[in-house]
Amino acid sequence: MPNIQFEDAVSAILAKDFRFKKDGYYFIKDSLDFTVKALHDDELIGQAHVSGAELLEGFKDFAMKEFGSMALPVLESWGIHSGKDVGAMVYNLINEKAFGRSEEDHPTDFENFQPFERVFRDPYSPSRPVLTTQVGTLAVATANQPATQTKRELT
Repeated sequence: MPNIQFEDAVSAILAKDFRFKKDGYYFIKDSLDFTVKALHDDELIGQAHVSGAELLEGFKDFAMKEFGSMALPVLESWGIHSGKDVGAMVYNLINEKAFGRSEEDHPTDFENFQPFERVFRDPYSPSRPVLTTQVGTLAVATANQPATQTKRELT
C-alpha cells in the first residue's frame, strides 16, 4: 500500500465530500496522535492501533484541552456534530489510504458516542440554577451567590 501524503488525501476527500472542513481533518489527525500518545505513554510504537471508541475519547479530551468551552462551536464550524461525523471523517481518510484499519474496525464503532452537546457544553454549565431578576421586560441573570447585604442595608 503506497504511503499517501495526508495533505493529498484531504484534498482528494474535499474534492468529493463537502460535509467537513479541511481544519477538521487535521484535527482528527492530531486527535489520533494525541490518543496514541496517551494510550501508549512513552512506549516507542511505530504502528499502534486505536479503536473507534478510544479515538472518540481521545478526540473529546484533545478538543477540551485545545478549545475548552469553545470546543463545541469550533467543531460545529468544521461540520463535526457527532461521533458519527468523526467516524465518517476517519473512514474518508481510510478510503484515501491516509489512515489504516484492522479487520475488527467498522463505521458503527463511532455511532454510540455521547451527544456532543452533553460532552462539550455540560462541563461548563452552572452547577446550580442561575438567579434572575426582572428588569422591565427582560430577565437578567444576577450573581449565582447569596446576597451579602439585606434590603434594609441597601436603603
